[in-house]
Amino acid sequence: MKNNITWIARRALTSLTSTNSSTLNLRSYCSSSLSSSSSFPSPPPSPKLFVAGLSSSVDEKSLKDAFSSFGDVEEVKIIYDKDTGRSRCFGFVHFSKENDAESAKSAMDGKALMGRPLRITFALQRVRGQPIVVPRLTNVGDFPSRNK
Repeated sequence: MKNNITWIARRALTSLTSTNSSTLNLRSYCSSSLSSSSSFPSPPPSPKLFVAGLSSSVDEKSLKDAFSSFGDVEEVKIIYDKDTGRSRCFGFVHFSKENDAESAKSAMDGKALMGRPLRITFALQRVRGQPIVVPRLTNVGDFPSRNK
């Protein structure tokens, strides 16, 4: 692990000295943000949007009102915790047309709703009874276990 930290520090210092800017963008070293050039493709467009970053005070009616200006909203569902009944601050908006969902995504992604910025992507299609394949990071075995 010490070697990995040393490698990251060297890369950061190299990029800092090789550029003219005085700021260092460590985001590329510390996050697993997905971009279009990433090996993980973004979900294909669909009429169903995944909406994250909701305020806990947002209800289904206010979420539907926020998205209804982009087209016919068939269904809105906010996900709640089973034990506490509190909002998990994400939900789904299902449009009748895929074009309406695309325009809503492009217009509302990053915009604030009740004081919190929304993060919107096309929802993955859930197939009942099928296993969900989650991409794994490579070189995960390089880190020592915390349970020792």
